Amino acid sequence: MDQFYRDATEKMESMGVDEDYIIGWQGGYLHHPEREEQRITEAYSAGREDGLAKNTDNFDKWVKK
Repeated sequence: MDQFYRDATEKMESMGVDEDYIIGWQGGYLHHPEREEQRITEAYSAGREDGLAKNTDNFDKWVKK
């Protein structure tokens, strides 16, 4: 993987970002096929959208409380 992907993943994990968001972000970044419909969550969709855009600005919105 490239360094941007690795750094973003490590940052999300260290921040405690929702796991569905992380999986969505990674899948979007790597252009993987989307999850099956019954497993799509709001966090996953947001992560996927940000990953496709290579956006790291919204991580803090998905930190588990």
